[in-house]
Amino acid sequence: MTLREHVNQALENRVAVGHFNVSTMDGVWAIADAARGLDLPVIVGVSEGERDYLGVRQIAAVIRSIRKERGQNIFLNADHTYSFERVKEAIDAGFDSVIFDGAQLPLGENIQIAKKCVEYAREYSGRNGVDIMIEGELGYIGKSSEVLDAVPPGAIVGDSSMTKPEDAERFAKDSGVDMLAPAVGNIHGVIRGGDPALNPKRAKEIAEAAGLPLVLHGASGNTAEEVRKCIKAGVAIVHVNTELRMAYRSGLVKSLSEDPEEVAPYKYMKPAKLAMQKVIEEKLKVFNG
Repeated sequence: MTLREHVNQALENRVAVGHFNVSTMDGVWAIADAARGLDLPVIVGVSEGERDYLGVRQIAAVIRSIRKERGQNIFLNADHTYSFERVKEAIDAGFDSVIFDGAQLPLGENIQIAKKCVEYAREYSGRNGVDIMIEGELGYIGKSSEVLDAVPPGAIVGDSSMTKPEDAERFAKDSGVDMLAPAVGNIHGVIRGGDPALNPKRAKEIAEAAGLPLVLHGASGNTAEEVRKCIKAGVAIVHVNTELRMAYRSGLVKSLSEDPEEVAPYKYMKPAKLAMQKVIEEKLKVFNG
């Protein structure tokens, strides 16, 4: 099955495909092993910074090799891409999907660039016999996948800052994107003291207005109940990054402190990989519960 088919199936069954970001090969294997153990499709995500670190074509080759060797439904997404040039770069490298993030742009400019990305993806797909999905983002929810002391400026949660259904309808119609990432109370990163509550009602209104599968970004820090409600409202993909970074760091610190003399990276990094894998397994069960 293609990623599009998995997304449509998830939407129909009111479950969600898990999307997990990586910066290292430990993360790739944590995602692949967790999803294979549960026999679920999964998406590996890499932001501009993450794919610069890993290598754009290199990470694409790795995911293709895992998919071919294991027969596993594992896909690659170019997360939070801020220009047409970088969207094109990911498409040309063989990514399965790309997010153009124009959330901080005026609506008209966001639509214009997203439409250009869609047109290139469709031309490339037709020319190469593949199916590349383009996701648009509407509504600013911050940028940092880290632990924060407060909600990022400009992403204050409230009715006035969430994506408006009428804007979502216009964006979907005029840009032609395949999926939409809205602001529905979600925040990138984890807020100390607890994240703001999600708004499943607004998610449902946006899904109905746009007529597209929704993508929930910034799900680290939100409760399982809130996330499930958003999935029932029309979210077909859920993104997690910060919680994986926290698990990796904690696992690595614990491993190094327990055996400070160990110098073999594959030994002291394995507990960090397993810590991430545990989080991924827990999240996948929530998304498919």
